[in-house]
Amino acid sequence: MAQGRLKKVFPGGNTSQGFYSFYDYIIEADATRIFVIKGGPGVGKSTFMRKIGEAMLEKGYNVEFHCCSSDNNSLDGVVIPAIGVALLDGTAPHVVDPKNPGAVDEIVHLGDYWDEENLRRHKKEILASNREVGRLFRRAYSYLAAAKLFLDEVESYYQDTQALDTGGLDKLCLELVHEIFDGQERQTEKPRARHLFATAITPLGPVSHLETIVGHLGKRYIISGDDGTGKTTLVARLKDAAMMRGFHVEAYHCALTPSQVEHLVIPALDVAIINSVEPHFYQPKPQDTVIDTMQFVNPVLNEQYLAEKTTAREMYRRCMELAVEYIARAKAEHDHMETYYIPAMDFTAIAARRQAILQRILGYAAEQGKGN
Repeated sequence: MAQGRLKKVFPGGNTSQGFYSFYDYIIEADATRIFVIKGGPGVGKSTFMRKIGEAMLEKGYNVEFHCCSSDNNSLDGVVIPAIGVALLDGTAPHVVDPKNPGAVDEIVHLGDYWDEENLRRHKKEILASNREVGRLFRRAYSYLAAAKLFLDEVESYYQDTQALDTGGLDKLCLELVHEIFDGQERQTEKPRARHLFATAITPLGPVSHLETIVGHLGKRYIISGDDGTGKTTLVARLKDAAMMRGFHVEAYHCALTPSQVEHLVIPALDVAIINSVEPHFYQPKPQDTVIDTMQFVNPVLNEQYLAEKTTAREMYRRCMELAVEYIARAKAEHDHMETYYIPAMDFTAIAARRQAILQRILGYAAEQGKGN
């Protein structure tokens, strides 16, 4: 049996607006089953989900790993799309509770397998560690908010100099709409947009899983160009065009500015539109179309504005570096907090519970008669 395909995304991110969650888009509310995993740090939630995901991959199912933006080795969720099953970390900062208890959702509480007395002995240390994690994230989010302000300054350069040919950009957008959609039948009368992150600001810096999302698709439109030259505007317009024409879309948002869509996937057309910019530069494949928005920029330069733009970009990068430092410190403190929980856990019992849930998931697959 062929191995399933693994797709990695981020359902939440450390952004200029603080922690930003797209958890509601991990899976539809009418899923076959949603297992909400509860418990403290270090109790094995991520391992629990990962091992089930890996087992389903080995059985040939395509699987989504929903990665944690605050821990590069951890998962916030696992989805098996073909059978409509998800496992979600239901703890802070992305608290999840069953919306349709029993019918769809159920809680798997790994706290059932800990030694409460052991944890109570370290109550003071755990509370202090939790407070410190919160403080460090507040500092990180302050620097991410500042980074956004400086990036806005960078992007304003082309507007302030009136160097961007917006008419040319409009014409390009129309041409792309015709090329992508002409002759295509509507997929549905009720198109949906699924919102996630392809990139996140993590303890190791910006990390992108874009290749796992778009690498297998038949066609990619790769948009390159400087910040402020209309790339995200182009992606947003193509998203609207797809939905108006009745196509479901996957919208992947900017890690720093979550209101902006950086990348778009139209699954039914096997097409992606990619904003190729740091930290997710994308290497074109032979069948891809590359569009450089710098073709719409008047080369006339204002030296004073250009110097200001360079300074703003340097400040943006410094703020990002400081934000990542604080996120890394928060991760280290969180790891320290886990040392109080790990010795208190009965991991043998948790492994048995995991195997029981895996068998239930395989049972759902058998009921539906579905492969990958």
